[in-house]
Amino acid sequence: MRRRLSTMLLATAALLGGCASVMRVDNEVQSFPQWPAGAPQRGDRFAFERLPSQQSAAPSPGQDGLELAVRDALVGWGMQLPVGQASVRWLVQVKAGGQRLPRAPWDPDPWDRAQWRISGGIGFGGRHGGIALGFPLLNLEHPYYFREIAVVLRDAASGRVVYETRARHDGRWNDSPALWNAMVQGAMRDFPTPPAGVRQVNIDIPR
Repeated sequence: MRRRLSTMLLATAALLGGCASVMRVDNEVQSFPQWPAGAPQRGDRFAFERLPSQQSAAPSPGQDGLELAVRDALVGWGMQLPVGQASVRWLVQVKAGGQRLPRAPWDPDPWDRAQWRISGGIGFGGRHGGIALGFPLLNLEHPYYFREIAVVLRDAASGRVVYETRARHDGRWNDSPALWNAMVQGAMRDFPTPPAGVRQVNIDIPR
């Protein structure tokens, strides 16, 4: 996403100074509601479903954490989880992924500028002389991350998608449950009637 200069400066200052008390997760969010008439209703019951690739014998702490954050958002709006064998009206899927780069796309490649240099001199007229060799230090690389989360709600009876929302974030922040939780908050902002088009949703979390 295109990042505002002020956000870049804030992130850089936080990395270098280490004195900021909060971390801003600037989410690029886009949502697509296709609710049937009169839906959803507060009190509707929902349940999570997982894709085959998300299912395994061992529980996934990351997936569990994402679903917990989405659950909190839906319950906070007024939906509820089923009790016992009660039927559900909506099925919810949560997917997330990301990419780690060794540096930001606009950062220069440190190896392109690494060239050996030889400098020095020999002194005459005294007892001492010397030759100095030197080369530039390589810049340390700072990893850069692209992340995306998607939440999809389906009608349990027909399987039709009725709501889809996505949040994208890129930056230098290390991976953490708090960061992903902030992305979920961004994706679920304005549920269930979000504005059309791409919007920016900033979430501040303690560092």
